[in-house]
Amino acid sequence: MSVFERFRSRYAFTLDDFQVEAIRAIAGGQSVIVSAPTGAGKTLVAEFAILQALETGKRIAYTTPLKALSNQKYADFTRAFGAEDVGILTGDVKVNPRGRVLVMTTEILRNMFYTGGLRDLGYVVLDECHYMGDEGRGTVWEEI
Repeated sequence: MSVFERFRSRYAFTLDDFQVEAIRAIAGGQSVIVSAPTGAGKTLVAEFAILQALETGKRIAYTTPLKALSNQKYADFTRAFGAEDVGILTGDVKVNPRGRVLVMTTEILRNMFYTGGLRDLGYVVLDECHYMGDEGRGTVWEEI
């Protein structure tokens, strides 16, 4: 059974077409941009990228623009993927920085790229792209 099929079997509901298309693209080594309303299931696509990273021995950076959202995602991903694999890096918090799934603010990822990046990084998820139009936050997205 493929990673995609194992992932899809975890859910009792049918995945939306946009989720299937994005997941297949990730599985095929492509970059994707997922744009959908809040609550439509974008995080499910990110969770597939996390599983793909874990299965292939790569690391994944999951970025959020706000510390509060980073804390929430860290808690969610720790429950889903285990504390041994998940870490968090914000300006205030540093837990398991060598984890394979690193939740961080976008500014932290930008700074890490400036100082040499992350070893074995295979995937990056940029959450909350609506900040592109924000003068301060948009610069960080562009630099990444």
